[in-house]
Amino acid sequence: MPSKIPQTVTRFAPSPSGYLHLGHAHSALFAWRAAREAKGRFLLRIEDIDNPRSDPAFMDAILEDLSWLGLDWETPVLHQSERLDAYAAALDHLRDKGLLYPCFCTRSSIRAEIAASGQAPHGPSGAVYPGTCRDLSETARAARMNEGKPYGLRLDIAKALARTGPLTWTDLGKGEIQAAPPAHGDVVLARKDIATSYHLAVTLDDAKQGVTLVTRGEDLLPMTDIHRLLQALLDLPVPQWHHHGLLCDETGQRLAKRNDALAIRALRQAGKSPAEVRALAGFPG
Repeated sequence: MPSKIPQTVTRFAPSPSGYLHLGHAHSALFAWRAAREAKGRFLLRIEDIDNPRSDPAFMDAILEDLSWLGLDWETPVLHQSERLDAYAAALDHLRDKGLLYPCFCTRSSIRAEIAASGQAPHGPSGAVYPGTCRDLSETARAARMNEGKPYGLRLDIAKALARTGPLTWTDLGKGEIQAAPPAHGDVVLARKDIATSYHLAVTLDDAKQGVTLVTRGEDLLPMTDIHRLLQALLDLPVPQWHHHGLLCDETGQRLAKRNDALAIRALRQAGKSPAEVRALAGFPG
């Protein structure tokens, strides 16, 4: 008997730190259309773990703007702020495997060390963390913690890959890709001010929601190496990915929240129809 093909499940996961703009509309429509064409499911997730920047007013505006654009989604909407226990449990699991270490470095101290070294390797997101705190003794770590020094938690990439071995992942537009987590260095999985990180939260949440196709901008394609590694370490299902192109302004710069003129809210107030805005976002018809 042939195996059943899993239903396509996509998602859109905005952060409520500003109004949606055309770039967001493109990403949302891309995910929504992929689900609809496959007769699958489209989900919504609010990535609101960054409490200082998250605003309930923006949360309401996101839902209103998406609905105005003609999108529909399954309920309930998942909120990351309600998932802190799940993130903590995953961190405990990785800590028990000896894959995490506390990092007491500040951004300025990391920049200073990189500058002093004169030759810092660079990854997709810039200079790679030089591993300053990786080899601290347990005594030194305990002493700094007892002093009350703030710290984040970093994933020891070398130890993690020693457990998983080589990994691959599939992008529908680019085919099978060999994961290269070392290019990112020992990434942060829990920040000093927030008890998780984008990498950890998005990986766990996609598994929680049963997402089978992760659609997002091509600027996030390199990050998938880390997410694939976390899936292997945490025994999570592996989806497919489809990284789409980015909408840019007339100068070639990627659209950002600071560009208020291209906010969906501003376009609505200027009298644009949903169809016109969908076309501006790259989805005419």
